[in-house]
Amino acid sequence: MENVYDIAIIGSGPAGLAAALYGARAKMKTLLLEGMKVGGQIVITHEVANYPGSVPEATGPSLIGRMEEQVEEFGAERVMDNIVDVDFTDKIKVLKGAKGEYKAKAVIVATGASPKLAGCPGEKELTGKGVSYCATCDADFFEDMEVFVIGGGDTAVEEAMFLTKFARKVTIVHRRAELRAAKSIQEKAFKNEKLNFMWNTVIEEIKGDGIVESAVFKNRETGEVTEFVAPEEDGTFGIFVFIGYDPKSALVEGKLELDESGYIP
Repeated sequence: MENVYDIAIIGSGPAGLAAALYGARAKMKTLLLEGMKVGGQIVITHEVANYPGSVPEATGPSLIGRMEEQVEEFGAERVMDNIVDVDFTDKIKVLKGAKGEYKAKAVIVATGASPKLAGCPGEKELTGKGVSYCATCDADFFEDMEVFVIGGGDTAVEEAMFLTKFARKVTIVHRRAELRAAKSIQEKAFKNEKLNFMWNTVIEEIKGDGIVESAVFKNRETGEVTEFVAPEEDGTFGIFVFIGYDPKSALVEGKLELDESGYIP
């Protein structure tokens, strides 16, 4: 007999896990299709203080761990496979993965997003060699060193404050004259003695031979260009980019309606 699920979910971040939990609890035959990483963006977040009803001192990984337990408790099937194509034209939807093909009466697309790049020369080449998009993952590499954070929203400022626990100095580089982060977050940031700010500034280039050695910044108002060179005693420094995310919607492009930013309405 053909194996057809009541519901298949593509993506295993909080949205995908929540959907699997509800589907399985409603006694539907539920399939959760996970990529190589379970948990989505929240799994790389150190402190999660604003999740309603969560345990004290919750972290991204601890919350995701509990969500996974709940999904399994209610009997959702979990398969680690990368979905490469979808066919939504018929009543029974078909999902084609690298390992197999899956059929379902309904599909939830919860593929998430990936960090936006600063877009300057040297960024891609030095990613993982001083350039990072995850403070929780890489903060301890820069113990007692200098760090620059690109961005001015909630995530950028919160992650910059987290980085001050490790680095001796953290500088937020923001293209505007004031932060976009919530006022409550800004108040904490301005009280942090390790935090510094470069206003109206963008990063123009990242240089280094196998590791970040210098960065070029430009003031958007004055046009002044400055270069920060890694202190000799450190040999390198950190550049953390937090300027937003791009939706991972290429899988359904042309098959579902997308807005101008690439998100599924």
